[in-house]
Amino acid sequence: MAELPQDLDEAIAQSRTATQAALDDGHSRLQVELVFPEIDLQAISIAELFAADFEARYGDRFKILFPDAGAAALAKHRWGEKPYEIRGISELKAQIQPDEQAFLMIAPSSVEVGPVEKFCEEASDRPVVMVNPRLEDVATIGIGYAGRQLRERFLSTLLSCYYLRPFEGGALRRSYPGPWEVWLETESGYEKVAEESQKPVGDALDQIIGRVQGAETEGSPAPGPTKRKGFLSGLQEFLRALSQ
Repeated sequence: MAELPQDLDEAIAQSRTATQAALDDGHSRLQVELVFPEIDLQAISIAELFAADFEARYGDRFKILFPDAGAAALAKHRWGEKPYEIRGISELKAQIQPDEQAFLMIAPSSVEVGPVEKFCEEASDRPVVMVNPRLEDVATIGIGYAGRQLRERFLSTLLSCYYLRPFEGGALRRSYPGPWEVWLETESGYEKVAEESQKPVGDALDQIIGRVQGAETEGSPAPGPTKRKGFLSGLQEFLRALSQ
């Protein structure tokens, strides 16, 4: 199993590999989540890399969808002429065509969750891959009955083929077909301390971290090599360099 990536390049490479593996296994509703500060500033650059994978796999028989026509126009301007369609999800021309085999959605938010759900229904068994979706915003979809229905009806059908979220002192990762992994920073780098079949969030993640840190305190491990630069700080530096 791959190690924890040390920069955004490695994270994107892992996510692309995991996405292709999930597609190979027949999964058709996928999401890639790179949960980093300022990651949305790089959405078009990241989308271009995934588009290259789609073009190699589907030729020109796929469509890329951005949250709005403005973002789609910016991508067209940066990428130049492409053989596949690039649209905003609400554009009339974004409607599914019979010869299209797959769809790549870039950073859809909870504002677009209705059109996204409808689009996925119309796509039927054709693959829809969402890169950095932000569909589950409590402020938008709510926490009541309607919100629960949306989660059960649609959001729960999305498979996280790649997920990476750094947190203070560690990271949570899932790379298909592997399990969810909890990594913690040590004196010598990062160590995988837990594997889970379901995504550990909130109290479940806190309990894993607390259990591991409690065991380390009891065992009093010997000091290791000099502590290297943190994963999150390294990624932030990389993102800043990209945006300059």
